Amino acid sequence: MGLINRISSLIQQKTNTLLDKFEDPKEALDYSYQKQTEMLIKLRRSIAEVVTSRKRLELQKDKLTDNVAKLQEEAGKALDANREDLARLALERKNANSQQMQDLDKQIESLKQEESRLTEMEKRLSAKVEEFRSKKEVIKAQYTAAEASVKVKESVTGISEEMTDVGMAMNRAEDKTEQMKAKAAALDDMIDSGALTDYTSDKDEIEKELGKISSKSSVDAELEKLKSERVSKEGGESKA
Repeated sequence: MGLINRISSLIQQKTNTLLDKFEDPKEALDYSYQKQTEMLIKLRRSIAEVVTSRKRLELQKDKLTDNVAKLQEEAGKALDANREDLARLALERKNANSQQMQDLDKQIESLKQEESRLTEMEKRLSAKVEEFRSKKEVIKAQYTAAEASVKVKESVTGISEEMTDVGMAMNRAEDKTEQMKAKAAALDDMIDSGALTDYTSDKDEIEKELGKISSKSSVDAELEKLKSERVSKEGGESKA
């Protein structure tokens, strides 16, 4: 939390400097609301990008599923034609596609989790932005009333221009402080949300070799199974 507090403090300082440029605190409130709205829009775009990525991976998985079924069928036809070499090749490709499907399943699940986290954060941020919008309108109305009151009292009591400037500056400082608290809270939610998972992964040479051995054993076993099934089938047909 120490790092988050430091970041929040830095954002607070920079935003205060920006808000000081506004002569009218009402304009500062409107500007802050605009920036929060833009932040909410960016968050929603991020959610849309995650959803798009997930759907793209799901389409890839569907294609691999079709390929696995097709390669299994081709392996059987190759054995029927006494082409064991082609059957082996088809099974090797089938196993490679199956491995890709498993990898895609992990990536899809990670994207679903990230989508859920971003969606929940969007709900919280949206509520905070709406709450700020309501409060800023109240503060603006109060400021307008206070400003009118000051002007009336100024003309009646003959308060000097210098003292009026001091009083107005204090009012602006109070309004800006309340506005900044709301924005800092919204930014804290964004910082606490974390980042997208990196879906790339590199396997070392040992893992690759073990994968090849496992794949070859799987292909040999499936090849023997296909042979056995065809021998049994041919024996049954000859007896008939």
